[in-house]
Formats: sequence, structure tokens, C-alpha cells
Amino acid sequence: MAKSTPIKHSLVPKHTKMGERSVKELLEKYNISKVQLPKILNNDPALKGLGIKVGDVIKIERKSLTAGNSEYYRVVADATKVSGTSGGES
Repeated sequence: MAKSTPIKHSLVPKHTKMGERSVKELLEKYNISKVQLPKILNNDPALKGLGIKVGDVIKIERKSLTAGNSEYYRVVADATKVSGTSGGES
């Protein structure tokens, strides 16, 4: 099977899998838990080639002419267990 590589496109922001220590620091900084982070589905094309699993935290770096660089964080969720997506029960 061919190895997937991350999507490289000017309109797709950089997605990076965070390490355990970085996740712990992030959660402590904002005094939150993983369940309070927004979700990103594990079948999202931007996650290809990152070696992600459900529960991992993804850092998304977006560039903007007006805001400069912005960082967003998402926790990986199982697409088959999220209601309203294909493959799951209604």
C-alpha cells in the first residue's frame, strides 16, 4: 500500500499532530480538557499522512494578511461514531 502524504495546497492550512507534553501544556494553559476542544474527524483529508488516531490533538496554523498567524486546536474524533456523518447510524 502506498504511503499517504499530507496535502500541500495554498488554501489548506498546516496541520500538525501535537506531542503529549505539548497537549498537556495547552490544556493547562487554557484550563480545559480534551473533550472541550473542537473536533476534527479522523477521515479529514488534511490529516492524511500524519499517523493520527482518535484522541490525538491537531494544531492548525492559518496565515492571514490581516491577522498574521493564528493557531487553532482540534481533537481527532471517530467519523463513524459522530451523528450526521456517513457510516454512522441515524
